[in-house]
Amino acid sequence: MAASDEQVRAGIEAYVRLVGEGTAEEVVALFADGATVEDPVGADALSTREQLQEFYGGVCSMDRRTSMVEAKVVAGQAAFLFELVTTVGDATYTVRPIDVMTFDDDGRITSMRAFWGTDDMVAG
Repeated sequence: MAASDEQVRAGIEAYVRLVGEGTAEEVVALFADGATVEDPVGADALSTREQLQEFYGGVCSMDRRTSMVEAKVVAGQAAFLFELVTTVGDATYTVRPIDVMTFDDDGRITSMRAFWGTDDMVAG
């Protein structure tokens, strides 16, 4: 049995919220054991808790905010566009990745692939 669409929607909403205001530990807790993260697509996939903790630790150490733009949830999977705005010193950067996620029966993320590139990051 796959995760329900309601579980998936709750999972992606929690993910976007926690990437914007949570801790790395809270974000990583959304992932199943053995989950993979490829961010951005083409980068080496991260697959251990330690790798996920380090990756999201970097994201969560910044001054940031997020908002969901659009989401599609079908058959226990999701593709969604969200906005991440980070501030580093006096500079502000905005990126709008499309994330594609799969989930286990308990509604935990089993894979995340983030579609974005450096050309998608806007300074200002």
